[in-house]
Amino acid sequence: MSDRSVFVYSDELLKYKFSSNHPFNQVRLKLTLDLLKKANAIADEQIIPPRHATDEELSLIHDPDYINAVKLAGLGQLKDSAAESYGLGTEDTPIFAGMHEASSLLVGGTLSAVDCVMTGKAKHALHLGGGLHHGFRGKASGFCVYNDSSVAIKYLQEKYHARVLYVDTDAHHGDGVQWSFYDDPSVCTLSIHETGRYLFPGTGNINERGQGKGYGYSFNVPLDAFTEDESWLHAYTNAFTEIAEFFKPDVILTQNGTDAHYYDPLTHLSASIEIYREIPKLAHQIAHQYCDGRWIAVGGGGYDIWRVVPRAWALIWMEMTENTNCHGSLPMEWINDWQPKSSLPLPHHWNDPQDLYQPIPRKQEITEKNAQTLEKALYPIRNQKSTLSAEK
Repeated sequence: MSDRSVFVYSDELLKYKFSSNHPFNQVRLKLTLDLLKKANAIADEQIIPPRHATDEELSLIHDPDYINAVKLAGLGQLKDSAAESYGLGTEDTPIFAGMHEASSLLVGGTLSAVDCVMTGKAKHALHLGGGLHHGFRGKASGFCVYNDSSVAIKYLQEKYHARVLYVDTDAHHGDGVQWSFYDDPSVCTLSIHETGRYLFPGTGNINERGQGKGYGYSFNVPLDAFTEDESWLHAYTNAFTEIAEFFKPDVILTQNGTDAHYYDPLTHLSASIEIYREIPKLAHQIAHQYCDGRWIAVGGGGYDIWRVVPRAWALIWMEMTENTNCHGSLPMEWINDWQPKSSLPLPHHWNDPQDLYQPIPRKQEITEKNAQTLEKALYPIRNQKSTLSAEK
């Protein structure tokens, strides 16, 4: 298998656009790629274009009637009453021209990444246009029309007969992917997110463990609001490591939302850029430990598109390609090119400042609560290990 990593991108991905003032803004894709180029961290031959997912591929997860409704919506031909029943035309997921074509390209980009990795053309593939984890079989939700990760996992199962470990570090619970495989023991889902007490979609509790044959293959670690780096990374490192050892996947698919960052306007966590160094580092390590390196990474949430997303997402590619030139100052050319377009001062360094925010008064309480949550989330596999050890 090649040591190569591939980056899936085309300007066509920018057509997934709800409105000029919608928080989901795919300009962040362009910002990230430009940062990598100006840091001399990516070459043109490492970039591959996405393809459109076919209706048959979308139907691996989505209902054909829903796919047809999305097509009609993008043509302006879907009645308001029907649109509402499909979750389309809402404040979160407004209808826009060419909605089906733009959405199927996002899904196809993730499938392109899958094929590159599973056919041995690359060990790792990054498609930042993907990661739309809230879409359901017959309904749009939370800025997501089609669920590219769910389609990709089903595609991995049917075409490559793979056991898939899906790891979601978006601040919002990866509900659409979890429910798609809730009764399937050949897919294991792990979501580390802000508790749903305060945040959409309100799911992702510890007791959501799967059902039927899939019971015990769904893991959730809902973290308290204002969680900081150390506590967040403690949960992530322990959960990912122990679940990978338990499940022993053939391939890892990671969803890399960046909205756990303190700057994110839609969430309430207090992480810094430091967690975005560690997230891909551990994924890379575990992919080589269990999957011969097979690692597919997609994007996700992230609504501070100027100060957070480009750096955090660039760090995934830096880790994939083992490029250590991601410390110190950001390229001035990138800052000068994009600052006139930004309403916020752009960062000048890869790292965040030490005084990113004021000390969190409840830090100890939050840390202890998160440790208890992690213990409960991992209890089934820890208990199984201790039982097996006692029997030996």
